[in-house]
Amino acid sequence: MRTRWMTVALLVLAGTVSAAADALFCPQLPSGLRVRPENRFYDVRPQIVPANQTSVVEIIPLHEQVVFKSGTTYELTYAPMISLPQRGGWAPGTKMSVTPENGRIRITALFEGEQEHALVLEATTGGRKRTLGQFRVYSAAEDLYALRPYKGDIHMHSHYSDGVESPAYMAGACRRAGLHFMALTDHRFYASSLKAREAFDGVPVDLRIYPGEEVHTPDNPVHIVSFGANAGITELYRTNDAVYRKEVAELAASLPETPPGVNRFQFAACRWAADRIRERNGLAMFCHPYWVTGNRHNVDEALLDHLLAAEVFDALELISGDSRDSIPANDINALQVARYAEERAKGRRVAVCGISDTHGAEVSDAFGRYFTVAFAKSLELPDLIAAIRDLRSVAVECPGGELPRSYGPFRLVRYTHFLMREVFPQHDELCFEEGRLMIQYAAGDGAAAARIALLHGQTAALYERCWSPAGPSVR
Repeated sequence: MRTRWMTVALLVLAGTVSAAADALFCPQLPSGLRVRPENRFYDVRPQIVPANQTSVVEIIPLHEQVVFKSGTTYELTYAPMISLPQRGGWAPGTKMSVTPENGRIRITALFEGEQEHALVLEATTGGRKRTLGQFRVYSAAEDLYALRPYKGDIHMHSHYSDGVESPAYMAGACRRAGLHFMALTDHRFYASSLKAREAFDGVPVDLRIYPGEEVHTPDNPVHIVSFGANAGITELYRTNDAVYRKEVAELAASLPETPPGVNRFQFAACRWAADRIRERNGLAMFCHPYWVTGNRHNVDEALLDHLLAAEVFDALELISGDSRDSIPANDINALQVARYAEERAKGRRVAVCGISDTHGAEVSDAFGRYFTVAFAKSLELPDLIAAIRDLRSVAVECPGGELPRSYGPFRLVRYTHFLMREVFPQHDELCFEEGRLMIQYAAGDGAAAARIALLHGQTAALYERCWSPAGPSVR
């Protein structure tokens, strides 16, 4: 053991990133992601640049053991991930000598196309060459470069329905897991989502806590999440069931003929609920369509087909939180992903979300590992809802904390794979302490508020570094 530690220490001190260093110094985060050693010891600024523009990128050592040294020569080899350069410039596979200035290496290059770019840095000292690491940059087209990726979970439960923890605890746990935004969606209960937000009134938390509710309209098997609505839906039918049934019946009578096997009342009830959610400025999401209960899928296939064909809902819960043990028996996510691909092939618009459906943050192996990435203008609720509705979101799963995968529009999936490796791990690490302090504050520790305030804005600053040019950019 002592020999192993000494070997790894020597490698790190020499500035070499190794598999051993990866295992020892880069622990797994709650999301299942890890900070790559290159991003642990160096800062790449920026990591996301405008496509088809000349940008300045800097590689900055962060610790004494990896500083660039005099008497050492440095070379960079460039490799674009997808498309070869068409406008000349830096030829892939060609080594370029670089000289550190002010303790950092600065590269000015044209990053063509929307793709990932690898910059392999090698150092030679006394005739001995070693690889310091692979540094990654992503060039995004103008529309995507203007947006930011925000992680969120909009389907989870507290002890106000069938969950375990309090609303405030759930909010803190969400931030601890690295989320930018969340919504508590207790069954048939809107008020608990407001309690999650009210618990941190006056505390400068960076997590956006939005209202939500899981809606179960009477005599309808379809589960519906209301995200961001400014009022509850359950109260509308709970206080006056007769009015609800009358409105649904009238809606059903006004609808065109439905395919054989479709329960018109259930279809109309879904339309009624989705309309009420949208009237309240919320997003209506079709939950876990292939969930198994009572030894069968809870929604008849004919009804499911018609709901998707009629595009009743704003979004589909493409990835549903499921325990690792449940996957071999009924892999509902595999079915949902396959169904999504089929619906898109038919030309239908299908917005997607990934959620944990957590019923206990401390006992769920899905919490923090199943989420949505929304590519939005900001973290404001209207921008997040618009991003999802406009097909600018992907659903992510990382079952068992292994093999993170994303699903949705291919362009966004490719970008998300880069973000999950290069940006989100650092973000999640910064979130962990804030979330822990939020839980502490929810437990009555008033002093935690001042400590939370000290962390305010740190994740926004990370994003600023990742996207803002390190120097002048020109077309």
